[in-house]
Amino acid sequence: MKHSLALILALLLCGCSWFGNKEEEPNLSASKLFSDAMGDMDDKNYEQAVKKFETLESRYPYGRYAEQAQLEVAYAYYKQDDAASATAACDRFIKLHPTHLNVDYAYYLKGLANFNENLGILAKLSGQDLTERDPKQARESYDAFRELVTRFPNSKYAEDSAARTRYLLNGLANYELQVARYYIKRKAYVAAVNRAQYVVKYYQQTPSTEEALLIMIQAYDALGMTDLRNDAERVMKHNFPNSNYLSGSADSGKSWWKLW
Repeated sequence: MKHSLALILALLLCGCSWFGNKEEEPNLSASKLFSDAMGDMDDKNYEQAVKKFETLESRYPYGRYAEQAQLEVAYAYYKQDDAASATAACDRFIKLHPTHLNVDYAYYLKGLANFNENLGILAKLSGQDLTERDPKQARESYDAFRELVTRFPNSKYAEDSAARTRYLLNGLANYELQVARYYIKRKAYVAAVNRAQYVVKYYQQTPSTEEALLIMIQAYDALGMTDLRNDAERVMKHNFPNSNYLSGSADSGKSWWKLW
């Protein structure tokens, strides 16, 4: 008798456990799962939407619903300001579907997820050690937008991506220039030269190039590297003959350049 009661109790406990662990979305079709997840997206319930999209993909890994779900997951993470997860989702889609009709959107979304409109402002914050900042997200955003423009020039996202690319390029150049200024103010001349050279080499088409050359001149002069200083000055005069930094060059016995 005792054994029978124990068996019945065990069965009841198993039954309760089975009902308690029952899946929230039993046997729904791919279209129904997708529709429900999109409803969550409309309601801005992004976390729940991601769960449903992931359930859809696990149950129906092939077909248009699964592919679209992967993109929607990336967008949901983007709306949650989770740049890392959004980027990972975009990269996954690009890897799995390199020739997909909407792969340009994946690049665009990746760029948006890492886009920082305050890039230029951040580099100018006073009292901050700029060398400790990492513009990694801005670079990832730039690379994604540039890839889109290069590979899909006729994409509906190309024009906006090109504009954001220009903004990011100027912002990244300005960031490097601010760090070069930071170093030269602290008389870390070798570090200042390295940062300024980086601007001249990789951001030639930005306004920051002019001052980067000036920093190189000043740093080389402070280091007593006359030949390199004169080379940088020749490049400066050749590329920016009307530069305001050239004023005062006729002052005998004095350096013509001044940053501050």
